[in-house]
Amino acid sequence: MYVSRSETHQQVKKRKGRRMRRLLALNLTMLAIIGVLVVVWFVMGDNPAAPPGHANNGINAEGSKSPPGDEEGDTAHEPPSRTEDGNSAQNEPEQKPEQKPDPDPAPDSRPSPEPDPDKPSGVDPGTPGKDKDDKASGGSDQGDNGSGGVIPDPPVTGETIRLSFVGDILLAASVDKLMQAKGYDFPYVKALPFLKEPDLTAGNLETPITERGIPAADKKFVFKGSPKSLPALKEAGFDVISLANNHTLDQGVEGLLDTIGYLDEIGLPNMGGGSDDKEAFQPVILEAKGIKVAYVGVSRVLPVTEWKATKNRAGVAESYDSTQAKATIRSAKEQADLVIVMVHWGIERADNPDKNQKQLARDYIDAGADLVIGSHPHVLQGFEQYKGKWISYSLGNFIFNKTKLPKTDDTGVLDAVCTKEGSCSLKFNPMRAVSSQPAPLVGDEAKTLLAHLSKISLNASVDSEGNVRAKE
Repeated sequence: MYVSRSETHQQVKKRKGRRMRRLLALNLTMLAIIGVLVVVWFVMGDNPAAPPGHANNGINAEGSKSPPGDEEGDTAHEPPSRTEDGNSAQNEPEQKPEQKPDPDPAPDSRPSPEPDPDKPSGVDPGTPGKDKDDKASGGSDQGDNGSGGVIPDPPVTGETIRLSFVGDILLAASVDKLMQAKGYDFPYVKALPFLKEPDLTAGNLETPITERGIPAADKKFVFKGSPKSLPALKEAGFDVISLANNHTLDQGVEGLLDTIGYLDEIGLPNMGGGSDDKEAFQPVILEAKGIKVAYVGVSRVLPVTEWKATKNRAGVAESYDSTQAKATIRSAKEQADLVIVMVHWGIERADNPDKNQKQLARDYIDAGADLVIGSHPHVLQGFEQYKGKWISYSLGNFIFNKTKLPKTDDTGVLDAVCTKEGSCSLKFNPMRAVSSQPAPLVGDEAKTLLAHLSKISLNASVDSEGNVRAKE
């Protein structure tokens, strides 16, 4: 059939009109659906136009969830060319010990209390007793409403690391005899939960470990430990050991180098001593939870000048002058997130730090240290905060020979929960050594020891749970 051009044009126009109406209807339908979805999204989802401070689904404006043995004395300045260890001359009156050492052993009849795994208020350091299989290789304290004058530290937020510290560890003399009779793990048995659970645990080894060597001359107390004692030390949970003290060279350079060699054999990092000053000052850098921690070991207690490590002589990293220690700290700060200084210093049996301890601690912190941990006095000394960084002046004896002075048995494990930025919260877990075996204190005994620590602390307090906090 013939169809004219005009008829064909009209038919085409009609078809186009019908098609346009269908497209228009379809577009309107789609727009309506989109409009409904937008309304639903605004009602049910996060509203980016919400006013500041408005929370949606528990998220605040910042995007975070809404809060729900007796031994040596100190040398006052440079170590003399030769002195009797334990009877060094004191040129500064304020550095004289308050009580003279009494080296005679005495039987110990104290009962061993059971562990009390209390946790610090506001900071959870972990549950004592957890095995430390995942330990790494290679703060905040809530105020005590009843104490007054206490400044709560800012709460620790983000990823944290739990670092633990103990004082002097002697693996010789009467302690060695105990270990031979009862097993090399005997000293650690009752403190194990507090040593194994933290991310990193450190202590000061006050014993050369060697089967040879020449005993130091003109020294009252000379120690020598067996290599057999070291595996138990590592298995107890220790991750790093300082050798910067006044006994590391009791068996001469041979003893020092043997000690380093035996520690290296079992894979226990150490610092503070070496074949020269570069090695002695070299920090140990460990990592846990993505946080790098540098440990620096130095000593301000040496019996003779010849114990100092130099460019051409093996020895100990010394800190009678803080220059080299500060350079080491600054360098370590460039390599690690946290810098810990473990320092041997102070006066034996003294409850309070001397002026050298206070000045050195400040020097270290000014150089970049985040935490300063002291040893050598053989008794506990208090805490102090300087520029937001904590100083523990002495953690006393941890494993040592028995003495007639009861307070040398008082000890403990210090926990520091630290952020990557260097903010730390401290908790002291009180213990008492019975037959050279530290055991946690509970009840009134724990409170009494913690109250003593609080009393001797400088501008800081220690509450009944062991939490350390700054005062006004």
